[in-house]
Amino acid sequence: MDTEDGPVNDLVALGLARYEARVYLALVRRESYTAAEVAREADVPRQRVYDVLDALVRRRLATAHPGRVATFSAVAPELAVARLMALQREALERLDRVSSALTAALVPVWADGRSQTVPLDYVEILRDPKSIAEAFADIQNQARRELLSFSKPPFVAPALNTPGIKAVRRLRRAGGSVRAIYTHEALADPETLENVRRSTAAGEECRFADELPLKLVIADASLVLCDMPDPVAGTGSTTALYIEHPALAACLRLAFLTVWESARTAPGEEA
Repeated sequence: MDTEDGPVNDLVALGLARYEARVYLALVRRESYTAAEVAREADVPRQRVYDVLDALVRRRLATAHPGRVATFSAVAPELAVARLMALQREALERLDRVSSALTAALVPVWADGRSQTVPLDYVEILRDPKSIAEAFADIQNQARRELLSFSKPPFVAPALNTPGIKAVRRLRRAGGSVRAIYTHEALADPETLENVRRSTAAGEECRFADELPLKLVIADASLVLCDMPDPVAGTGSTTALYIEHPALAACLRLAFLTVWESARTAPGEEA
C-alpha cells in the first residue's frame, strides 16, 4: 500500500517506529488482516512484520485474533491517538523529573565553580626555547609606557632583536621609556653589540654591569618575563616565567632601578 507521508510522519512524531506507523495505517483500512496480507499492504518486509504487529498489540494499538491463521485489526484511531498521547505525556513527565533533579544537582556545582580560580593562573611556565622567544616578543609588543630589561646570555631570541627595535621606536614616539642593562659578557658577541647600538640609536637608554642576577623584562610595571635557571641541571637548562602581576612587577621594577643606579653608563666606565 502506498501510504501518505503525512500520517506516517505524524504517527512517528507520536512515538511509533516508521514500520509500526505504516502497518497501523494499513490495518485501519480493513476489519482485519493476516500478517502476510498486512506486510504486502504496508510494504513491510515479511520477516519484520511479526515483530511490528507484536509491538502494536503491546501498545494496545492493535488486536490479535487467534485462529488457524491469526488475524489482526486496528483499534479505533481516536483511541490509538489518545493512548500515544498518554505515553508521550508520561515520557515528558519523566524527563521533567529528571531535568529538575539534574538542575538541582548541577546548580550548586556551577555556583561553586564561579567562586573558584585556578591557582597561579596569572603565571605561565615556559620551557621550550621557541615559546620563550615568542613570549619575549609578546611582552615587548604589549609595552605601552615603559620597558625595562636585564640582558645576559644565553639568548633564546635572535641577537639582532628587530621586534625590540620597533618596540623602542614606538615607545619613544609615545613619550615612553626604554632602559636596558647589559653584561660585559653579552657585549662580547658582535651581533649583540650591534643590537645594542641599533637599540641606542632608536632611543633605548642602556647601562652595563659585570653581573646580573637573571634575565628579566618588565613592561608597564605589570608584566614580567624572567628566567629561572635550574640550579641542579646547570646553566644549559632554564625555565621562564611569564607573569601578569602588578605587585610583583612593581617590586622587580624597584630592583631594576637599584641595579640601574649602580651600573656603568658605558662599558668600562665607573659608576
